[in-house]
Amino acid sequence: MAANGVSPTGESEDQAKVFEGFRLEGFHGELATDCRPADLSSAAEKLMDPGQGGGTLHWGRNYLYTSELETVTGPIPVVVKQFRNQGLRGRLSRRLKGSKATRSWRAAQAVVDAGVPTPAPILLIESEAADGPSFFVSERIPDFIEARYFFRALKEGKQRQAYPQIEAEILIGCVGRMLRRLHDAGIWHRDVSVGNLLVVPGEKASDPPTVYLIDLNRARLDRPLTVGRRTRDLCRLRIFDPHHQEVLLRSYWGGRDADSSFKRGLYRLYFHGFLARNSLKSALRSPFRWLESVFVSRGHHAHIPPPPEGASSRDLVVWDHLSDQPHQHAGRWQRLAVRLGDAGYHAREYGAALAVLPRARHRYRELRSGLYREPVRWDGLGVGMRPLNEHSGAALAALEALGVTRVLLRLHPWQEDHDAEERLARELHGRGVDLVFALPQVRELVRDRGRWQAAVSELAERFTPFGRDFQIGQAINRSKWGIWNYAEYLQLVADASRILRRHEGVRILGPSVIDYEFHRLAGVLNVPFDGVHFDVVSSLLYVDRRGAPENRQLGFDTVDKTVQLRALADTGRSSSGRAWVTEFNWPLWEGPHSPAGRDVSVDEETQANYLVRYCLLVLGTGLVERVYWWQLVAKGYGLSFLDGAGSLQLRPSFQALATLQDQLAGSSFLGPLEADPPVRLYRFQTDAGDEVVVGWSSAGDVEATLPRPASKVVGRDGVQLEAPTGQTVEVGPAPSYFWLETRA
Repeated sequence: MAANGVSPTGESEDQAKVFEGFRLEGFHGELATDCRPADLSSAAEKLMDPGQGGGTLHWGRNYLYTSELETVTGPIPVVVKQFRNQGLRGRLSRRLKGSKATRSWRAAQAVVDAGVPTPAPILLIESEAADGPSFFVSERIPDFIEARYFFRALKEGKQRQAYPQIEAEILIGCVGRMLRRLHDAGIWHRDVSVGNLLVVPGEKASDPPTVYLIDLNRARLDRPLTVGRRTRDLCRLRIFDPHHQEVLLRSYWGGRDADSSFKRGLYRLYFHGFLARNSLKSALRSPFRWLESVFVSRGHHAHIPPPPEGASSRDLVVWDHLSDQPHQHAGRWQRLAVRLGDAGYHAREYGAALAVLPRARHRYRELRSGLYREPVRWDGLGVGMRPLNEHSGAALAALEALGVTRVLLRLHPWQEDHDAEERLARELHGRGVDLVFALPQVRELVRDRGRWQAAVSELAERFTPFGRDFQIGQAINRSKWGIWNYAEYLQLVADASRILRRHEGVRILGPSVIDYEFHRLAGVLNVPFDGVHFDVVSSLLYVDRRGAPENRQLGFDTVDKTVQLRALADTGRSSSGRAWVTEFNWPLWEGPHSPAGRDVSVDEETQANYLVRYCLLVLGTGLVERVYWWQLVAKGYGLSFLDGAGSLQLRPSFQALATLQDQLAGSSFLGPLEADPPVRLYRFQTDAGDEVVVGWSSAGDVEATLPRPASKVVGRDGVQLEAPTGQTVEVGPAPSYFWLETRA
């Protein structure tokens, strides 16, 4: 218990937390008795499912997310830290030292007893499986600031502007005294960084803040701490100013010990050694990362089910319900072996791509030289959707607010029940929404053509009354979607086309190649195969998930890639000269909900900027008729998401797309104005004759010149901004809409 008789959560000694063990099917653990849920099994199931949680706090080796624990006295906001125990090293460490969750649980109790603020431990959940996940659940601290951001601002001299409620010397003094109390209790944290401190400011900057210590799984307990061990904790704090270092040492050592030249010298030695070691580790790791990526398979999140028992390398795929896509368990070498076995198919596909290359290249040059010669009508925006059951009403209201009347509804042919999808399709059709239906595949349907045909037959009967456009296949160049060679995919298309074309007016879309892999698109569109014809060439054109849509890959930017897509549609053996982009997005930093890795994720503001700029670049060519953002409601990448309470939260990207539609719907794009890079100025004309220039910069805030002064300026999210006095304006990464003054 705390030395002053009060715990960090405000409990007195006679109210100290009591813990008890429990067992559930497949799990065991401990809980704080004053936080006992009414139904422990249901509460634990909810806490262990990130899909039922709130928001992501951290996404790395371990995953932190918010949730709520329903107790007999009401809901408690909590933080769940999910630890993975996979691999030989993870299993061995768990057996010898206990899981990281168990170590966090024990350390948190010890830290609370030492009177050091830390989020109160509430629940520990351990899987019975040797490599199963473990969970540490603690109270959620409201209104905190991560110390790393304050100290980053402090280093740049911007702390007073960014954090006026915090005084640097007062905060550092609190940190020093808190660590002294921790060490005096025999607790060696071993990972004291500014990232592991949470700060709750006082009412005034002169009031001492409360500093919470987190990330306790590395801590060692009940051992005497030498000066060296104490200093090794202190030196990890990235405090660079000598005066602030002095404040830290004096607040920690106190009295005459603070004047010890030995302790000062040891601190400076350890501090510079710590910085040097981190720099050296980074330098040594970089050259070998590519080698590691070749020989070491990427791990998977704890919520993903194991592969089917006894399955071959072709069939090691399971469904990831958080990112709404399959997960491939097959390792890099297993996938290579399968592809080598299909070498004949790949040779024919690449041969077909090479044969069409001269014609496609000629067509590309024709289309490129003809860009922007004719006005382009602006009416191609769409979004993807999936049914949300009890939340579908909120999604429909959001769609109406978005102002978009084109929806791609993804159906899952492997499901037995399609009632929710049919209800949504009927409602959308009744509202006048233009519907496209996507029929993705999974491995079991690729293997079982009879089941695929039966599923397509049922979906055709149920959904053709609401729309006649059907996209066959999904990301056919990704093995996790069950396709290993072109023949497997085109056989699915032939079967589906034969069934769907029995209904008058049906159009077939495909082949749905994902990312910028047009060599695969060219091959599939030109390899001979009976019964296959695409009325519209659909592409999942993620132009550069690692950056801005203006970026180049192999020398081509988004406009170039759009022209290439249309050129391949025009010259394909099995395609007509029409092209749609039926899926694109920029994934967010939201843990396993994100459909791509951390390296290709962005923040919400960047996502909103990229969305608008992508649509302008692609639709502005006039060569692609439609683009669909995937999707309207989804954690990890959607325009909106459902929070832990089931309320629909709109992201900046929602407002950005709504503004794009509101400002430009029904207008005509007249072409780009001359501007020096990185500025882009796209000129539109409304049916009423007004001229609108959409301006942005792909590299920070830059001045640009409009053809005439603007009478009105609307920001990316629909907020009216102050109009400039002349023709010179400032544009930035967030596009703005400049309504030009009427010509005299």
